[in-house]
Amino acid sequence: MSADRNVVADKNVVMDKNVITDKSMVKQALADLGLEIEAFLGGCMKGRHVPCALVTAMEYSLMAGGKRLRPALCLTFAELFGLARGEAMPFACALECIHTYSLIHDDLPAMDDDDLRRGKPSSHKKFGEATAILAGDGLLTEAFGIMTWVAEDGSGDGTVPPARVVAALRETASAAGAAGMVGGQFLDMDFTGRRTVKLDELRAMHALKTGALIRCSCLTGAILAGASEEDLARVRAYGEAIGVAFQIVDDVLDVVGDEATLGKPVGSDASQGKCTYPALVGIEKSREMARERADAAQEILAPYAGPQADFLRALARYIVERAS
Repeated sequence: MSADRNVVADKNVVMDKNVITDKSMVKQALADLGLEIEAFLGGCMKGRHVPCALVTAMEYSLMAGGKRLRPALCLTFAELFGLARGEAMPFACALECIHTYSLIHDDLPAMDDDDLRRGKPSSHKKFGEATAILAGDGLLTEAFGIMTWVAEDGSGDGTVPPARVVAALRETASAAGAAGMVGGQFLDMDFTGRRTVKLDELRAMHALKTGALIRCSCLTGAILAGASEEDLARVRAYGEAIGVAFQIVDDVLDVVGDEATLGKPVGSDASQGKCTYPALVGIEKSREMARERADAAQEILAPYAGPQADFLRALARYIVERAS
């Protein structure tokens, strides 16, 4: 890994100093990780022979902020199983590129037709529909090249064996493709406006559209670090649990949240005829279901100790507390 691609982990971030016990500490830990992630993301397209206007459109959405949850999960699970954060950084940030591509395409007029994202005009409103589509395509494709950087020689604690990189790439391709996020988006469009969607159908759709990449973010960090099959099974279960909780809370916030916090209009799900958890089971039942999944995620990590495990348990609570 060349020097400009390598971000050295700051060992003074909150999760390395304290036991993460409350919402404010989780937010601070995410913010600290976010600084490292954004420093790396800011250099990903530098020195590439890409049309300047296309880079501008790609970086407009990529550098627009957000929770950076997916790369944070990848980095934390990598550290939990012994891989230095800087070694996993390219892969983690590539996951954010994939997530950003999905947001650009979700906002398109043919999809969810949203004009606002993270408090700014959506990509197609800023640059036009054709450029937005290509910016998303560019981020998705470039992501897989960036992921291979973790196998290059660098100045960290060592390189990740190619076999682990291939396994993580395979997991990502499945989560991002037709068997994951793309398939989930297809079902979301198919369910929109239907009055006969059942709860198990809704769960299956969100397990693909939202849950697959969250689960993948957890798993790939552990895979790159060489976690055992037993550990990977726990990581998968944790990722699935918080993925469900995250989506339920997003559905709730679209009803009870505010535009300043969400960065997009409130009530858009209902106005577009989207099938959501509140629409099927109500607000309070939705919150109860999210809490159950967060509790399950915390229990799954019971065998693990240390600051990374503490952060991941607290993060499960934090996801649910957003809708409190």
